[in-house]
Amino acid sequence: MKLFISFLAAVSVFLATFCQASHSDYGSQPKTAIVIASFGTSEPTALMSILNIKEKIEETFPQTPVALTFTSNIIRNVWQERYNDKAFQETHPEIPAEIKNVKGIIATIGDLQNRGYNTIIVQPTHMVHGEQFLDLQSYIDALASIKTVKAKYRPFHVLALGRPASGTIGITHDYNDDLHRLAVAMAGDIVLARQNNSVLVYMAHGNEHMANGIYPQFQQVMRKMYPDVKTYVGAVEGFPEFDLVLDELLRDGVKKITLKPFMIVAGDHAINDMAGDEEDAWKVMLSQKGFEVIPVLQGIGSNDAVAEIFVDHIRDAAGDHGVILH
Repeated sequence: MKLFISFLAAVSVFLATFCQASHSDYGSQPKTAIVIASFGTSEPTALMSILNIKEKIEETFPQTPVALTFTSNIIRNVWQERYNDKAFQETHPEIPAEIKNVKGIIATIGDLQNRGYNTIIVQPTHMVHGEQFLDLQSYIDALASIKTVKAKYRPFHVLALGRPASGTIGITHDYNDDLHRLAVAMAGDIVLARQNNSVLVYMAHGNEHMANGIYPQFQQVMRKMYPDVKTYVGAVEGFPEFDLVLDELLRDGVKKITLKPFMIVAGDHAINDMAGDEEDAWKVMLSQKGFEVIPVLQGIGSNDAVAEIFVDHIRDAAGDHGVILH
């Protein structure tokens, strides 16, 4: 019995030494943080959608610091100008300091690493695996690939990227499951369209990238899940453009439309391109074709069910890389 106890003690010492050696290869014990990477918005009233996602993440992982970055260079430039605008600062005291002084992804990660955080999960709030997400992925891959002569001086234990709302390429996490989950989260929009006795039209951001193909697939998932309320999805940029959506609406004999942004925030595109009064706004162009249009200025980031999707994507990214979040 004494021999067995001695053996267990020896094994415990070995394991402790091994674990310490493993961690010392990276210079220190893991110190974990989360970064929310949002495209961003310049509209103060639209910030609530981003902040709602951040709040849900902080509630789920209360012991893990959560930082915020905007991936759009144009939007960050707007906020940087406002940071030095005394009048704007005085009239918008409700805006958090991290928004007023929002930084890019490199600076945000650099600040965390400088404070000793060497295990970081970056969670995008992008809707699709498109241009903005791919650029973000390039940054993360580059920073995560940093090697040092001595392994213990590597800046990161783990620097991992979560997936967009509608999923990403690969077989680890089936994007069809993500699309189904996203459609479930849209149940409230279907209820609203049903109450309006209308169809549901989503205006997505889109870009000149093949990822836009996710929109017609999501449209089909919505139609299958909610057959009594027909859903249409178009994009401001790229396929499927407004004219394609219009042709389908006319073909289907639609009379009334509930029009919503298929974007995290109801920002500039939603306010102007979707619900604006200019002649090229979707609301105006649809009205001119005889449709009764009910625009709804609410980003889907304000939907708690959508926020929970990003929470779960953080869990998945952490689990894929052996990271424990608290």
